[in-house]
Amino acid sequence: MRKLAVLLVTTLVVSACGSDGESFTGIGGGGQPAACSNDGQKQFVLDALYDWYLWNDLLPAGINISDYASPEELVFEVTTTFGPRDANGDPLDRFSSVGSLVADQQFFGEGKYEGFGFSWREESNEMRISRVFEGSPAGLGLLARGHYVDRLNGRTYVDVRSNEGVGAFFDANDTVTFSVRRPDTSTFDTVITKAIVTIDPVPAARIRVIDMGAGVPPVGYFEFRTFISTAEPVFDTVFEDFIAAGVRDVVIDMRYNGGGLVRTAELLGDYLGGFANDGLVFSETEYNADRNPEFTENERKSFFSRLGNSLDIQRFIVVASRSTASASELVTNSLEPYADVWVVGDNTFGKPVGQIGIPFCEEKILRPTSFRTKNAAGFSDYFDGLSVDCPAEDLLDIPIGADNDPNLVAALSISSTGACPVATTPPGVQAPEFLKDIVLPEARGDSARELANAW
Repeated sequence: MRKLAVLLVTTLVVSACGSDGESFTGIGGGGQPAACSNDGQKQFVLDALYDWYLWNDLLPAGINISDYASPEELVFEVTTTFGPRDANGDPLDRFSSVGSLVADQQFFGEGKYEGFGFSWREESNEMRISRVFEGSPAGLGLLARGHYVDRLNGRTYVDVRSNEGVGAFFDANDTVTFSVRRPDTSTFDTVITKAIVTIDPVPAARIRVIDMGAGVPPVGYFEFRTFISTAEPVFDTVFEDFIAAGVRDVVIDMRYNGGGLVRTAELLGDYLGGFANDGLVFSETEYNADRNPEFTENERKSFFSRLGNSLDIQRFIVVASRSTASASELVTNSLEPYADVWVVGDNTFGKPVGQIGIPFCEEKILRPTSFRTKNAAGFSDYFDGLSVDCPAEDLLDIPIGADNDPNLVAALSISSTGACPVATTPPGVQAPEFLKDIVLPEARGDSARELANAW
């Protein structure tokens, strides 16, 4: 991906409060807080919001830092109170936050985070495991996709959710007894303790070249979990193998991919679209009215680059869900003007905006929503999500990417016939009421939780 200037993407390479780093003078006209006291931190993040927040025109003058207990609370309350709202009157910005700088660096650089090692969602008032990361405490504790969690430390899921909330519960407990029910109704208890979990962004077991029959090009498929730097070298190997096999249609399973590094999204765009669109616009970034004039139009654009293993793609099929967000949507939306793009599964989350990272006080990072992206056709209005073309159920009783996974079945139908299949439920599987009674966990939090639903 070619840029005519280096844009702010994930982390500004500066130290906003440290003693050994370069000062970031773009915030409030100054460098770093006068002190890293609580008030100093609150003033710093408020000044940063006035400077970099995408909707800074909505922030009233004279916000009093004394009204907030901490920089974390200030960012949350200011952005949800004064930021934009959706058609239902709910805050549109659910992403701006203050977090741990070390945790951010470990997640984006190595795919590491401290936790149990699973993803989940709510189905009909029940907590259900949707994914378990390989080698994690959850995996070693025998949790698996499709399991129901009936109790947490002896308390029902509904009790935890209705009181402190599931996020606060897991934040407060390093060791948890999970009372689990399998889909066959058998039960077991398992005690799981947090540890460092490493997310494999492109698991080898979910990279497939699928034979479509004699005389028909095979289909390339892989699951992509999150946009982090460790995915980047894997792309080249995957697409090299796809080219060698004669693949023309690519299916990327991003049903739980909440985004990540824009740099990684742009690289994936090069492998998918660089062959035929070298030098054309991939996306354009817009900042607030104060920051936008600091860049020329071309400096805010990213352009396709043809790489050695860029694929001469015929069709791009995205497996999506309401958890598919941000960088996942950026790639999908940016390919739309150039390729035959299909979305299978469900509508995506709807996040055409992104955050920059501003480190401060050596150990913290402010991540305000600061830019919006649009494709070469100028489209960026998808706060309600990118629309699904072929609805398909994400049945947790079936492994991701299995032959009878309804999402893969739909994707292969598109590849072979150019149309969606007649919706069916695999034999022996009880289908939930499609697209109803499913509630996703709160996404705001550390990077692993927000971008990979990783707990």
